[in-house]
Amino acid sequence: MSMSKTKVLIAGAGPTGLTLALWLTRLGVPIRIFDKASGPGETSRALAVQARTLEFHRQIGIVEDVLAAGVRIEQLTVHTPAGIAARLPLADFGRGISPYPFAFALPQDIHERVLITHLERAGIKVERDTELVAFEDKGDAVVVTLNRDGRTETVSAAYLVGCDGARSAVRHGLNIGFPGGTYEQSFYVADVDGRGDVTRNGMDTVISAYGFAIVMPVRQSGSLRLIGIVPKAHEADESITFETIRADVERDTGVKVHQVNWFSTYRVHHRVAENFRIGRVFLAGDAGHIHSPAGGQGMNTGMGDAVNLAWKLAAVVQGRADQRLLDSYEPERIAFARKLIDSTDQAFRVATSRSRLVGLFRRYLMPKILRIALGTTAGSRAFFGLISQTRIRYRESPISSGKAGKIEGGDRLPYIAGTRDDDFEPLRSLDWQVHVYGELNAEFRAMLAPAGIPIHAFAWSDTAKAAGLQRDGAYLVRPDGHVALASPVQEAASFQRYIAGLAIRPRIAERAPYRISGTMHSLA
Repeated sequence: MSMSKTKVLIAGAGPTGLTLALWLTRLGVPIRIFDKASGPGETSRALAVQARTLEFHRQIGIVEDVLAAGVRIEQLTVHTPAGIAARLPLADFGRGISPYPFAFALPQDIHERVLITHLERAGIKVERDTELVAFEDKGDAVVVTLNRDGRTETVSAAYLVGCDGARSAVRHGLNIGFPGGTYEQSFYVADVDGRGDVTRNGMDTVISAYGFAIVMPVRQSGSLRLIGIVPKAHEADESITFETIRADVERDTGVKVHQVNWFSTYRVHHRVAENFRIGRVFLAGDAGHIHSPAGGQGMNTGMGDAVNLAWKLAAVVQGRADQRLLDSYEPERIAFARKLIDSTDQAFRVATSRSRLVGLFRRYLMPKILRIALGTTAGSRAFFGLISQTRIRYRESPISSGKAGKIEGGDRLPYIAGTRDDDFEPLRSLDWQVHVYGELNAEFRAMLAPAGIPIHAFAWSDTAKAAGLQRDGAYLVRPDGHVALASPVQEAASFQRYIAGLAIRPRIAERAPYRISGTMHSLA
């Protein structure tokens, strides 16, 4: 039997696998991606696309298509049986934190189609109806057996990544534990045509003594997405149809449903795998962690896994970094997954508890707390930071070092908007770079020149100061926009040691540019 070869083989073509495939393709890494399903998903539970995910999409040039497909959520309206309890503005609640300071909704199935379109434009097609049968890590490669239509194929891959969901065949093949549990409540999700007191370009949340329901518009179909808890009287039913719970759904959401386009029920799990990597095999997305839907974090976390892993795999596969770079993937992402499980679990239990006391809290106190908390600029910014994933940091990572101002190695690079562009624009290169906010020292520039890593200098500003940056400090920025090394002074030796320690080489070998105040200048 002949054996085909690829650099990275991706199992699973959901948002995580597709994101990984797109990033690796943009980085020039040969990949194959397969899925046992015959086509992309037709239904969706995940709606929220957080600002950090949009920032990643910007880096690979797809953010405008994603934004065009979804809805900017301008307002959260909180309803109780007594009426509207709060109207919370979300159109600009993250101003100054991200280029995408708004809440944004795009159903997962539509999101996947946007990703697939861009992947196909890059010449990569998802291999459908293809199932992983077995794999073995040989030390220098992973040998994988695939089955399609009863025919088997053997593939030799430098690395295998399991993005194949909660029932991951890759995770089972590695015999990695997946501890956690299942919440008692069942949920429904429906895409419907109907009428009701629905906020235009907004999200309506209905809070009652028993739980909650959400109503959101879906741009592409002009329909409404309804999500809520299956009534207790029916949650033990073996088969639940929309008609079974229609009266409850219409009462709780305030939507009179004329047509049901699709309907599904599901139970929610909360689990984190014991490992995200063994040898040349990695886990990402739901294969490694599944969360409650609180805060719209699950899908975004999986896509964050994909970005974190993609640039590291590319650097190692292409000989631009030491193998030790890959050792940072698991500690960075598993730590965040565990933290997220704890926080979303607490929020989810408050939102879904059938305790009478908690129900009274939800109905009467929670709307007031939200209204007060989000009624100030500081409160809105704090809430944005909490849910947008812009506060994710890797300070304990083995590849994070130094501190300059309030920014430490592992932090996300602060977003600084300029008069013409911003400091996130150079991140489109998907490459290592140095950022200086203030005056660029000529000696520092000259000593780093042999490394070939671009230097971008930005004029000092009150915005940079407020973001916690150090004036005239220097920051080595990773391809994913996180700071690797922060130095309060432009001292080349520490950067040279870091670069040499991981054997880092930039993607572009020619003479690198630097940027001052949004204008490109040659180093020559």
